[in-house]
Amino acid sequence: MDLVETRDLSRHYGRRRALSRVSLTFKAGAITGLFGPNGAGKSTLLGLLSTLVRPSAGDVHYGGRPAAAWGDELRGQIGVLGHDVFLYGDLTARENLAFFGRLYGLDRPGPLDAHVSRALAQARLEERADDRVSEFSRGLRQRLALERALLHGPRLVLLDEPFTGLDDESASLLGTRLRSLRESGAIVVMATHDFESADGLVDRAVGLRGGKARELPAGAGPLRQRYQALMRGDWA
Repeated sequence: MDLVETRDLSRHYGRRRALSRVSLTFKAGAITGLFGPNGAGKSTLLGLLSTLVRPSAGDVHYGGRPAAAWGDELRGQIGVLGHDVFLYGDLTARENLAFFGRLYGLDRPGPLDAHVSRALAQARLEERADDRVSEFSRGLRQRLALERALLHGPRLVLLDEPFTGLDDESASLLGTRLRSLRESGAIVVMATHDFESADGLVDRAVGLRGGKARELPAGAGPLRQRYQALMRGDWA
């Protein structure tokens, strides 16, 4: 899967149009940032890309094939980090990763242990591996949750506000991890309000407003300024 395309993608909730005929292309080895006000359709777009939300019209093609042509195999190619970190507080960091590793089919003892150890190292949580997640700060949970989403080596990585609650060290670590995903050839799509963290990290930026999407033009100047200029434009 080297390409994901949305083709006239729409999602309606009653009379409200969360997304309206959005056509975008996401390529391997690139980080795409989604920016827009609350309710613009960012989370809905991520939900549609993840196959967890069904479109009202249009479709999504993964590597040139619609989701139906992939079957169950498709979800094994997708990693999702949403607002909910989906971790069990009564389990340790190691136990959480092992549990999700088995769900991902990484259940042979040798390989599973190796996957878990690698994930703990990526999150820099080796010294906290056997502590309960309920004792972790928001930032540590976020770091662990990211590695939970990446444990099975997904080709498509979807992140919803990944910088929320992170201190400078954790935000820097996240940026480094996202760059490594780009270098490995993953397709990374990230919705965020954090322009400072995203500036210099994303390869392209897409603005959303009222369910419509437009790519920010490349050029000089901070990402926030280019976004604000796009938002002031005509979206009719």
